[in-house]
Amino acid sequence: MTDERTVGDQSPIKRQPAERTISGAAQSGDQQVDHALRPRSLQEMIGQERLRDKMQILVEAARQRGDALDHVLLYGPPGLGKTTLSHILAYEMSANFKVTAGPAIEKAGDLAAILTNLRKGDVLFIDEIHRLGRAVEEILYPAMEDFSLNIVVGSGPGARNIQLSLPKFTVIGATTRLALMTSPLRARFGVVERFDFYEPAAIQEIVIRAARLLETRVEPAGAHAIARRARGTPRVALRMLRRLRDYAQVRANGIVDAAVAEEALSLLEIDDLGLDDLDRRVLDAIIVKFSGGPVGLDTLAASISEESDTIMDVVEPYLLQLGFLDRTPRGRVATRAAYAHMRMTYPERSEQGTLFT
Repeated sequence: MTDERTVGDQSPIKRQPAERTISGAAQSGDQQVDHALRPRSLQEMIGQERLRDKMQILVEAARQRGDALDHVLLYGPPGLGKTTLSHILAYEMSANFKVTAGPAIEKAGDLAAILTNLRKGDVLFIDEIHRLGRAVEEILYPAMEDFSLNIVVGSGPGARNIQLSLPKFTVIGATTRLALMTSPLRARFGVVERFDFYEPAAIQEIVIRAARLLETRVEPAGAHAIARRARGTPRVALRMLRRLRDYAQVRANGIVDAAVAEEALSLLEIDDLGLDDLDRRVLDAIIVKFSGGPVGLDTLAASISEESDTIMDVVEPYLLQLGFLDRTPRGRVATRAAYAHMRMTYPERSEQGTLFT
C-alpha cells in the first residue's frame, strides 16, 4: 500500500482557541506524531470493538470476492480515529491510499482530475466530506455508483457529453457533521458507521502502546491519570502523553507515574474530569453571572468574550456528555452535577424554575 496526496490536498489544520490541549481537533504538531503511532491493521486497533468487527467482515468478504471495498462513510466527533481506520482499511486491502478534503476540491474539474488518476482497488479518502460543493457532488454520484465519469466538452449548442469508464475503487468519507451531508450523497455509501467515545480502559491501553513506541516509561497509574482526563478521545490522550513526557524529562526522572501525571496535568490546568479553563469559565458564568440559567448562547458567549460557535461546537458537547448542562427552549441551564463539580451550592427551585427564597 502506498499513501499518496492528491490534487488540492491543502486542507488547513483547524485550530481551537489557544490550541487547547483537550481539543479533539487536529493541531500543529499532531499529524506527524499521530502518523507514527497509528496502528496499521485491524488487529492492532484498540477500542471501537463493534465497529472493528464490522470492518473485519467487510474486508474479509471483499478479499474473498477479489473485489474493491464498498464505499464507507465514517462520522463522529474529531480525534476518535476516522482517518486512522481509513488507513487501516487501505492497508488491509493492500490498496493505494489517496487523501483529499472537501474544502480542497473547489471545482468539478478538481475531482475529475483525481478520479481519472485512480487505479483498480484504490482507496480515495475524503475528509470533511460534508463540505463538498453541489457541482462537485454531481460528478461524484455516477463515479461512486456506476464507476463512470461524465465530462461536458465545449459549450452552447455544440457541447457534447463524454462518458469515461473508471476502475472499481473505494471512497471513504469522514465527517464530524453528518447532518450537513446531502441525502443523495449519503445514499451512495453502502456502509455508514459512527465512532463512539472510547472507554477509559481502552484509552489507557492506547497510551501504554504509544509510550512504548515513543520509548517513554509510563506507569499504569500515570496512563490511568491521562485516560481519566482524555474525554474519551485518543488524540487528546496522545497529546497529553507528549506534554507529560516533556514534563517528566525536565522536572522528574523521565518516568511518568501517578504523581508526575497529576503535577503536569495540574500545570496544564486540566482537572480530574478533563475540563480546562474555558470549560470552567463557561460553567462559572452560567452559575455565578446568570444564577444557574437559563441563559441564551449569544449572551453567554459575550459574557466570557468568546465566539458563540466556539461554545456550541467545542465546549458544550463534553459538558452535555457529563450531564453538566441542559439545553432548554429558554437557554442553557447548569445542572446539580455542575454545581457539585464547581463546588458551589445548588439552589433549590420551584417546579416553574424560579428560585426559592
